[in-house]
Amino acid sequence: GRHEVWSWTTATKESLCLMWQKVKVQLMLSMSFLTAVFWYCRRLYSFLAQLLKRWSNCIQRKLIRNLSVLPEIDVLGYSAREWKGETKQAKHMREAYKELFRSCRIKYLRQVRRDNYSVVRAVLFQIFSQGIPFPSWMKERDILKLPEKLLYSQGCNWIQQYSFGPERYTGPNAFGKLRKCMEALKTNWAEISATKDHEERGNLCNTLFSDESKEHKLYEAIKFIMLYEVVEAYEQIKSREERVHNLFNLLFARDSSSDPLSFMMNHLNSIGDSICLDQVELFLLGYLLEVKIRVYRLHRFNTEEFQVNYPDEYRREWNEISLLTEDDRYYHIPLFRT
Repeated sequence: GRHEVWSWTTATKESLCLMWQKVKVQLMLSMSFLTAVFWYCRRLYSFLAQLLKRWSNCIQRKLIRNLSVLPEIDVLGYSAREWKGETKQAKHMREAYKELFRSCRIKYLRQVRRDNYSVVRAVLFQIFSQGIPFPSWMKERDILKLPEKLLYSQGCNWIQQYSFGPERYTGPNAFGKLRKCMEALKTNWAEISATKDHEERGNLCNTLFSDESKEHKLYEAIKFIMLYEVVEAYEQIKSREERVHNLFNLLFARDSSSDPLSFMMNHLNSIGDSICLDQVELFLLGYLLEVKIRVYRLHRFNTEEFQVNYPDEYRREWNEISLLTEDDRYYHIPLFRT
């Protein structure tokens, strides 16, 4: 009996040993496989992370390169780099920038692309980045219908000669192109002004103002709104139905813009292509967008024209935006800090 028990115990142990050997081999194979999978996944994750980082950096560099409104920089550092030397003009500009820093609390600025849309871009970027809503008249009227109204209701067939900035596009398709510009302005303005988070709104602005095609549609829409309001004011003056703002009298007093057609042909059509807005048109821009545009004119430092408001007559409830210019041609955005 003892021999049988011993034999059974020995057989059981041997069976368990054999089973363990097989399980051990399987476990080691499984562990090796899992280790290999883990190592592979880790390498793959590292590779994908590096690839994503490179792609993100590439996109970011491309975005910054294409931005028409650059990130903020120190105003005195900018002044020192841009106006080196001891010429009279360089000293004058450095003193003007120091005055902005000391008295006006302007510590930083955002450079705006130097093209012939500069001032419209600087104004519209601030309206969007501050989340300023549509002007009151634009809330009451559908701006998408303005091209149609001007062409058909008021019989202004000459808008077929409208030029779209550097594209200098004219012809029978001007109406459809203008409508697309108005749609771009209305859609983007509504979306950005409805975004309450400041950082998110800033990201939307950076994306929009790094796409030249979309940007130009916005500026052409603003130009057309200026034309439309000039036509409206001209009709009111002719019919003597109601008084118009004095800026329209100033505009029509110029030989080059005595009526809406000459205003379009001699001024608006070239904006974005060969010229920027002049002083009278800047008054008109602020009036139509219902914003007080305060401009720091550095070349007029130490004169009464150093700070100018466009328009000079504005309502208390209007939002205020600021620009700075060195030559009344190209504009940058000043940033205030307490």
